[in-house]
Amino acid sequence: MHGYSDDKQKLLARLKRAEGQVRGIHRMIEEDVYCIDVLTQVSAATKALETVALALLDDHLTHCVAEATREGGEVADAKIAEASAAIARLVRS
Repeated sequence: MHGYSDDKQKLLARLKRAEGQVRGIHRMIEEDVYCIDVLTQVSAATKALETVALALLDDHLTHCVAEATREGGEVADAKIAEASAAIARLVRS
């Protein structure tokens, strides 16, 4: 079971909203909407995806990493390294 299982429906709802925002951006470009207005929507869609990413990261840390640290050893080291790499990717994006 994944750490996000309890929040799955909330995550899917957020992703559906982000999907709608991206479709809206597509429509705005097709309709030649003012660039600043399009950028505002891009920012909103980006924020929506970041919110999903942070929720997934939190669930990963509190479930997967916590469980691995209880087990200890190489599994714990691998999960911590994996989480660290995921955080680095989020920070860079």
